[in-house]
Amino acid sequence: MRFFKKIQQLLYSLYLTNKYGFMLKRIQDVQEKKKVRLAYSKVQLAALHIEINIENKEKLPHEGQYLLLSNHRTVIDPLIIEVALEHTKLFGLWIAKKELYNSLFFGIFVRNAGSILIDRKKSQMSGFFGDVKAGVQKGNSVFIFPEGTRNTTDKPVTAFKEGSRLIALKNKLPILPVYIKDNAREILKEALYDNSQKRKITIVIGDIIDYREKTELESKYKERFNIA
Repeated sequence: MRFFKKIQQLLYSLYLTNKYGFMLKRIQDVQEKKKVRLAYSKVQLAALHIEINIENKEKLPHEGQYLLLSNHRTVIDPLIIEVALEHTKLFGLWIAKKELYNSLFFGIFVRNAGSILIDRKKSQMSGFFGDVKAGVQKGNSVFIFPEGTRNTTDKPVTAFKEGSRLIALKNKLPILPVYIKDNAREILKEALYDNSQKRKITIVIGDIIDYREKTELESKYKERFNIA
């Protein structure tokens, strides 16, 4: 029974992802895209009966351009962040791996929602940084998971890739750190099998980090959230 419940949830999630992905394809205005991304995030989380709690909400800037950094454990992390930014005008281009662009599950949504493709197998990254610069020049923020992939370890945060700092420096973007405090991977796993009870995930907003900061970015991030 639990297995069939999970299959049912995944099929509904696939339907929603493609439905909203096609909706986004027709939208050019970034604030309209933001509304659709938020609506998608809310309906997906509601289906899982997951509620988002935001700590230090007052530290969220209302507008401007930033490099948003977040830890990363699960596929619903972007949804959590979109909900956290609901009452701001911040719109970010998500840095997305090639695998997501080509995914049968996420591909349509990722390609249309506002994202920048990164292919780490390429020896030259100049095209990627050029795409980032073009996106920033249009007034967008950039959203990235600096760990580079989902954290499946017992550590709260794994090692950061160097590219995050380069994005901030090259584009003079202040860095907005956020931290998904609860283990969203475990919560999602439970919700897929049983969405009858409400579950809560807390995201914490940190103080802005100056892009000229000399201290290693991973260390500054951990310092903001008292992560050992």
